[in-house]
Amino acid sequence: MEVEDAAELWTKYDQAFPVQGDGQRKRKLVDFLALEGNLKAHFKSRYYSLENSATGIVSTPLDPTEGKKTLRSLLRVDFVDAQRNIDDENATRSNKLSEAFAAYYQRNLEQAEAAEEAVAVIEQNNQNLTNHYLEHFQPLMGMIAELGLPSPNDRAMKIVSTLSSEVALRGSAELFYVDATSSHELPEANNGLGFKNLVFMAIQIDNFYKQWLATDENRPLCQVIFVEEPEVHLHAQVQQTFIKQMWKVLTQGAGDTAPRPQLTVTTHSSHVLDAVDFSKIRYFRRVDLDDEGTGNSYPGSIVKSLKEFQPDAINVGDLAISVDEALAFLKKYLRLTHCDLFFADAAILVEGAVEKLLLPKMIDLAADGLNSKYITILEVGGAYSMRFAKLLEFLGIPYLVITDIDSVDPNNNRKGCKATDAGCVTSNASIKYFFEGSDLVSDLTAKADADHIQAGDMRFVTFQKKIEIAYGGATHVFHGRTLEEAFVYENHGLFSIGALSIGKDIPADAADFHQVVWERIKSSTFKKTEFAMDVLARDPDVEGAAPWAVPEYIAVGLRWLEARVGDKPIAGEQNA
Repeated sequence: MEVEDAAELWTKYDQAFPVQGDGQRKRKLVDFLALEGNLKAHFKSRYYSLENSATGIVSTPLDPTEGKKTLRSLLRVDFVDAQRNIDDENATRSNKLSEAFAAYYQRNLEQAEAAEEAVAVIEQNNQNLTNHYLEHFQPLMGMIAELGLPSPNDRAMKIVSTLSSEVALRGSAELFYVDATSSHELPEANNGLGFKNLVFMAIQIDNFYKQWLATDENRPLCQVIFVEEPEVHLHAQVQQTFIKQMWKVLTQGAGDTAPRPQLTVTTHSSHVLDAVDFSKIRYFRRVDLDDEGTGNSYPGSIVKSLKEFQPDAINVGDLAISVDEALAFLKKYLRLTHCDLFFADAAILVEGAVEKLLLPKMIDLAADGLNSKYITILEVGGAYSMRFAKLLEFLGIPYLVITDIDSVDPNNNRKGCKATDAGCVTSNASIKYFFEGSDLVSDLTAKADADHIQAGDMRFVTFQKKIEIAYGGATHVFHGRTLEEAFVYENHGLFSIGALSIGKDIPADAADFHQVVWERIKSSTFKKTEFAMDVLARDPDVEGAAPWAVPEYIAVGLRWLEARVGDKPIAGEQNA
């Protein structure tokens, strides 16, 4: 699309929204073009042929008629759009499937000749046509049966001729559902919208494909069938198998040498995306694009092909992961956990179940603004968060990494120790990866908040640090090794009065308290998930007590993410 007459466009825009006294206009140019008819009036399609030359690609304008003809000889595009009108709000819409079957019959199947004296023999013709439909729709019904519809608990489908004297010469057919036990016939409106939606899409896709194959002269070289948001009215299990089912529709009965169309599906469903090969995903993300030379920005989209994505190799201590291994891990993880990541404004990577259980409440307490954003929480363990770094940055998704300092004896990295012990180091592979240089806990604790902001303001990595706490009438320094430790230290008042418990009495002496907490939480009898559930079960709104405090290292990270997704435009809705 190109502007036809830039001077005229500017004049019309200036007349509609003149410059005000403050030098501004009431509306931007994009708002003017959005008014009905303006885009079509001022922009036209242009066609060019492209050729490689020694100096680069040379474009030659084509006559619009010739350009359109050439394009049509190369490509046929068909759409199954989201507005499929298969609901039962009124009678005109309730026959949508019947109309689809009728259209399919007219375009793709051998048709019966209308009887010359249909009015006189209407009932006989109805029976003949019903038998005719049964015979010729049998392959299509078999294809639909391959979709798992109808299931053993559903009613079968039957096309019944309903000719009347007024329309006998034009023909008429309606879709009925037949109860297998009683043979009772029910009208189309007596079935669910998900059933109708799936059948309708199968008919449309098969219809478009057969029309392309049946083109005798100048058939376009390629066909692209777009299916918009197929998940409408479909439950999760059907969404997960949709792609495979629709491809079966296109390939069933076609020979090995028959040309195949390209099936393009737009979706907001992680269930649909879950069934797609990683390399076939095209990720659309809304962003603000800079208008070079003007300093202005405008809303737009960037498109990322996952086929082009390559993770980095990882070498941290004894851990060595090749590019192929890293990519294989990401594919397996996303397949197992669904693909909510592709529809998120931001991501939070946590170590385990405790963090994932507590995080929603922590967000309420420390960064409530995140509740208005689309945040995906990935449980990845301490040794795996760095494997997601390249993918998240490739997609342009800001992310927070919440992990444990995991302090160990410097002479034996299998022996855990208190994070306050002299010379202790971290055994956490992700921390070593994100903070190259030193694995000393003392060095990591000394890092400023700015050091935790990485990857061009796309990533914040947070872990436990030293905190000063008033305990027993004096100020003491504590340093949690894990989330559970840090939580107990920063909520020691609740544990002291028995409002929360770790299964041990809380000593009055600070040093004893530190030792008891350290030994209890590292013991094999401490149940971390039960601990998290006990914390969640304590409802301060009901009990009238003060809420528990979010550990500071997590609160700092959540506040960063809240500011990050609030300051910069990150779309609330992403497409894949």
